Amino acid sequence: MKRQIYTFLLAVVGLCPCVQAQAQKQVLFATHEHDTIPYRIPAIAQTHNGNLLFMTDWRPCGSDIGYGRVDQRYRVSADGGRTWGRELTLVEGSGRMGAADCGFGDPALVADRKSGEVLLLTVCGSTVYGHKTTTRQNPNRIALFRSLNNGLTWQPWQEVTEQIYSLFDASAHGPVQSMFIGSGKIAQSRKVKVGKYYRIYAAACARPNGNRVIYSDDFGRSWHALGGKDALPCKEGDEPKCEELPDGSVVLSSRAMGGRYFNIYRYTNVRSGEGSWQEAAFSGKEVDGVTAVENSCNGELLIVKAREAHTGRKVNLALQSVPLGPRRSNVGIYYKVLREEDCTSPASLASHWEKPFLVSPLGSAYSTMVQLKDGSIAFAYEEDTYNAAYSEVFRRLTIAQITNGKYNSK
Repeated sequence: MKRQIYTFLLAVVGLCPCVQAQAQKQVLFATHEHDTIPYRIPAIAQTHNGNLLFMTDWRPCGSDIGYGRVDQRYRVSADGGRTWGRELTLVEGSGRMGAADCGFGDPALVADRKSGEVLLLTVCGSTVYGHKTTTRQNPNRIALFRSLNNGLTWQPWQEVTEQIYSLFDASAHGPVQSMFIGSGKIAQSRKVKVGKYYRIYAAACARPNGNRVIYSDDFGRSWHALGGKDALPCKEGDEPKCEELPDGSVVLSSRAMGGRYFNIYRYTNVRSGEGSWQEAAFSGKEVDGVTAVENSCNGELLIVKAREAHTGRKVNLALQSVPLGPRRSNVGIYYKVLREEDCTSPASLASHWEKPFLVSPLGSAYSTMVQLKDGSIAFAYEEDTYNAAYSEVFRRLTIAQITNGKYNSK
């Protein structure tokens, strides 16, 4: 029956399992069927010197933050992902319940495009995000790690829990009780630069009232609430991501059962960060929206410049990864050419996506991606490679592959 569902899904979205083979797949962190300690949650970035960093959880406790020890491990590639260095440990959780360093999980990563600085945010401590006992007084903690030399070495971690939670303490909706930054990619603006650095955006899964978005103009040394302390960009949202639209507006893409929520933040004053969010739109309700059959899962939104193969026309291309389903399986990438209305209307952005490219024909879940300097896409995802959840896997893709030859790198 599962095979029938899978074959039906491929027929519906126009995929062929024999064509969409897992060519050049690299398993960087392997979890085997009888392993007691799993890997989870991919994050990837290309540093200023061209290195690729792949960060992930290693979970001796066997589960999420709040249940015991979780470490951050990583590997580095100096040749665009063709080969990788040995597995390294950035930080070990102590496993001591009640301690801020009990565990470090759900990596969110960004490398500054103009310097060797790299920033990593993780949830830390021993509280569980959704538990009633996790409150503003006993919160999910937030850890910040910084490298000044392209990830070669890292400074001691800093706790930034109060710095970020306090942004919302005076909100008309009340304080945030629990939050963590959505794993994968922290977005860096291509257009907005206030001072030394281009602005970065991090999206948080928060309760109550769903997502919040924070930004920094000094590469994580201080933070501000995008839209102010009362802004609620997606009240129904779960694990979110941010990306920048071609005009400098900010788009939120948030996990939902059956697809994604999208919302857009438009500036009225870019330098001060003033502006407003619109109404979030659910892709599963829109025509040809991004859908995730029988699952709710983390994915990644990436916007790149491309060229139409037939005409040479320059376009802005949006890529959105999700497990196509059923359930957490068949991770794929939807794409669409951004129209003018897509950059102003969340409902328009949520509709009219093209049939997805299948990355994995196996059980698969979280995914993230960045564009490399040569125009290719570095794609990181979780997969049941060895009949276990999950191994952390890398694939280097081209825009031509993802779009079935319709578009190429600019």
